[in-house]
Amino acid sequence: MFVDKTKIYVKAGDGGHGAATFRREKYVAYGGPDGGDGGTGGSIIFRADPNINTLIDFRFKRKHKAENGVNGARKKCHGRRGENLVLNIPVGTIVREAQTGHLIADLSEEGQEEIIVKGGRGGRGNARFVNSVRQAPTIAERGEPGVEIEVLLELKLLADVGLVGFPNVGKSTFLSKVTKAEPKIGNYHFTTIHPNLGVAKAKDKSFVIADIPGLIEGAHEGAGLGLQFLRHIERTRMLLHVIDISGSENRDPYEDFTSINNELKMYNEKLAELPQVIVANKIDLLEDSTQVIEEFKAKINNQYEIFPLSAATKEGIEDLLNYLATKLETIPKVEIFKAEDFKVYKPEPEEEFTISKDNEVFVVHGKNIEKLVAMTNFDNTDSVLRFQRIFRKIGIEDALRQKGVKEGDTVRILDMEFDFQ
Repeated sequence: MFVDKTKIYVKAGDGGHGAATFRREKYVAYGGPDGGDGGTGGSIIFRADPNINTLIDFRFKRKHKAENGVNGARKKCHGRRGENLVLNIPVGTIVREAQTGHLIADLSEEGQEEIIVKGGRGGRGNARFVNSVRQAPTIAERGEPGVEIEVLLELKLLADVGLVGFPNVGKSTFLSKVTKAEPKIGNYHFTTIHPNLGVAKAKDKSFVIADIPGLIEGAHEGAGLGLQFLRHIERTRMLLHVIDISGSENRDPYEDFTSINNELKMYNEKLAELPQVIVANKIDLLEDSTQVIEEFKAKINNQYEIFPLSAATKEGIEDLLNYLATKLETIPKVEIFKAEDFKVYKPEPEEEFTISKDNEVFVVHGKNIEKLVAMTNFDNTDSVLRFQRIFRKIGIEDALRQKGVKEGDTVRILDMEFDFQ
């Protein structure tokens, strides 16, 4: 089963908690704090694997979570970091943030790896909070939660040449003759229901050809298999437009040609600008192919190179492959998003914190304060006092007073609620 688009949930591992312990050894009268830091949580990494050509594995398993970091221990022993979770995906897969559509990664090279979400930082142990005033702190941070998001995986095949045309014009037959690909071939529409890739060779050069399922009028609006596979043409360097020059299905080859080009343009104007070569297939069904070809050339004003051939008998195929090998040397590689453009996903800048009301409850939102709440151990008095100091220092207490908070009112941050004092 070919799957080229799916949505999954990924969560990096949480950081391990820091330890709040003290050195206790014989003959050591005043053992100081020796709590170690928690380990960093594992990250989620996507790897482009050339041996995978579908996203079907992610259709049945949609939730993926990396390992949490291990908690710190006494004697300043730091916790082990969580194992990264590496997910193998097909080469040519684009990763987007599902809610906003922001591009996260474009895995277009074999073996390419990108960190999609990073693991949470490990909490600091109490040995890290020693200073000249506080000699025996009991403060220890909890681990930072790992990042979690829903991502949209979208596969766009990478090929040098893309075969386009109406159903049943001979694209799959052509691909089977010039490569070792084994597409399904049949004398009915939509025999091909998913893209096929094959490697062709000519002039000691090799190039990849993609057979895209047949397009029909209205494909850019989703008719037939249109929207499902038009995206795969975006990655090709040039188009091989296959037409049935014999008109064996009582269709006009010129009308087919203009109709498909119009669909490409309506979907993405850049597709209409790609270099294009016309393959006039099924000449073996014509008594006088030369006259028909000349009439077709006149209709297109000789704007495109046209190669008469018969995919069934292989007539004309060698000349076409030699031309393609030469032509591809002059066409630049497909522009791919560079890693430095997207490797670290940064959401839109947000205010340090915001305050709103939910009935009678004052709700505080903000990345930094929410992280502080998640990493604070509220069962420890010193940790709570530290939280209160930071709470006042960054101005939340004053902001709440300006919003009208009074003694005893409830304030909520994440899932934690407390009475304002």
